[in-house]
Amino acid sequence: MNTWKQIKTVVGGALVASLATVGAAAAQECKNPEALRFSMIPTEETTQELSLYQPLVKQLREATGKNIEFYLPTSYASVVEAMLGGFVDIGMHGPYSYVIAQERDPDLQVVATYAKHKGHFQEEGPGYKAVLVARADSGFKSIEDIKGSVIGLTDPASTSGNLLPRVSFTKVIGSDLEDYFSRVVYTGGHDLSAVAVIEEQVDAAFVATHRLDNVIDRGLAKMEDYVVLWSSPVIPQDPFVVNGDLCDEIVGQIQKAFLTLSDSEDGRKYLENVNASRFVAMKDTDYDIIRDLKAAKDAKK
Repeated sequence: MNTWKQIKTVVGGALVASLATVGAAAAQECKNPEALRFSMIPTEETTQELSLYQPLVKQLREATGKNIEFYLPTSYASVVEAMLGGFVDIGMHGPYSYVIAQERDPDLQVVATYAKHKGHFQEEGPGYKAVLVARADSGFKSIEDIKGSVIGLTDPASTSGNLLPRVSFTKVIGSDLEDYFSRVVYTGGHDLSAVAVIEEQVDAAFVATHRLDNVIDRGLAKMEDYVVLWSSPVIPQDPFVVNGDLCDEIVGQIQKAFLTLSDSEDGRKYLENVNASRFVAMKDTDYDIIRDLKAAKDAKK
């Protein structure tokens, strides 16, 4: 090879290497948007009053220095898809829908969850249970009594409204839900399931304890209207999750906004409205129990 060809080869190789380095750096560049989109799975609170979340939105705005845009979803899946597509930067998921989303995008990060007050059915702390409830005057007193009846689930991506019934509860009855009950229906939400029981649209339903409390607090039913036929193990509360492409500084600001919300009067009022005392920091491994349940459910297919 002559000298000129040697020089071209060396320079060309260096240029390719340099371009590759620049490309890798660009690919790893974090996201620093002018505005952050915030969304959460549909709950009785989100559909009831969006203004309820203004203290949290204000705290996020002040902590990040960015405008916060609220996106109202139609289902658990719409929050997952919006986050995976990069449309949403901060999202509240159900534990199960978070695990589903995180399998598809391992860079999603959990930053916080609620520590709930003790309520009518809810225990104090960052956990909750799925309960199978029927009308107190239905005559149902045991799991055996409701065999062959109509049962309500919430959403296919719900932890307490679908995953736990299909994994933990089926171990108790020794069969699939569709084989044990005459009909299994999805209501679309925990509040809808709880009300469907009262209105006798279903004979019984699986509802999260803190969501059942919300229905009672809103005056749609009373605690004594229900009888609990089964209760699940404690599972972690709904995680607040951030897009993994966001810059670390922004992620830290977002987490701090959640963890310090109880420091302000407006923040405490917001937390009181969702029956929580504060936010607590969470990490991905806190949801390994959900992964175990999902793996058990998937193995049954």
